[in-house]
Amino acid sequence: MRRIDLSLVETGSCWHPEIATIAGGSWRPAVFPALVGVITHPGEGTILFDTGYDPTFTAATRPLPERLYRWLTPPVITAPIADRLAAGGVDPAGIQHVVLSHFHGDHASGLLRFPNATVHCARAGLASVWGRGRLRALAAGTPAGLLPPDLPRRSAFFEDQPVVPLPSDLLPFESGADLLGDGSILAVPLPGHCPGHWGVLVHEARGLHFLVADAAWSSTAIRENRPPPRITSTLLGDTIQGRHTLSQLHALRTRNPELILTPSHCAERAAAEAS
Repeated sequence: MRRIDLSLVETGSCWHPEIATIAGGSWRPAVFPALVGVITHPGEGTILFDTGYDPTFTAATRPLPERLYRWLTPPVITAPIADRLAAGGVDPAGIQHVVLSHFHGDHASGLLRFPNATVHCARAGLASVWGRGRLRALAAGTPAGLLPPDLPRRSAFFEDQPVVPLPSDLLPFESGADLLGDGSILAVPLPGHCPGHWGVLVHEARGLHFLVADAAWSSTAIRENRPPPRITSTLLGDTIQGRHTLSQLHALRTRNPELILTPSHCAERAAAEAS
């Protein structure tokens, strides 16, 4: 794998009862950050893993029925990634690659801000949300108005990329899709949360880093193999697949405790990156 630099940026957060995300959790509201991976590649420049929250989410969820999304998981949008990049001298229009774990609004609402980027995503994920009516789009977690109208033309699908074997210390995960052809970003299917849900492995200076998106909402869930309650996983995706994926991540962490695993909404990982 080619080494690259990776940082995590918190674009905002939402809150809802912890028990909705982990077995045995509290009924008290918990805050879940929306993290974006900002990758610095020596040849391709700045690459994003997800886009987090953006004001386009606020606009898209203003009318009914889309406002239901905002009511169920009230967001606070603090630092849209496009604005953060622009403030640091990186033109969002110059971004060439956005890697999307899945199409839920808290991961994809910034896509419109990157009009020239190739969007690396799962064909199954795009098929599950593209061309849907407002109600079906909302049920799929992608309110109408979030996605660029030319998205199909700009998409590069994980399923079409070269498959490469992973090192044995990443078992039970055996292979990944090589997105750039140099081993720097390998997409790995993590089914269950929703159709076409993938994570990525990146090889940064401190070692391998596995961005697992919403395969778990917290590091605690991975360490203790505590899935969300069935009502949550059934509403969002496939309970059996989701629990199998979580058990695989738990097994990976148990056999390889030095590997960094980052769920996209983990407050523990957000705090560690900020320190």
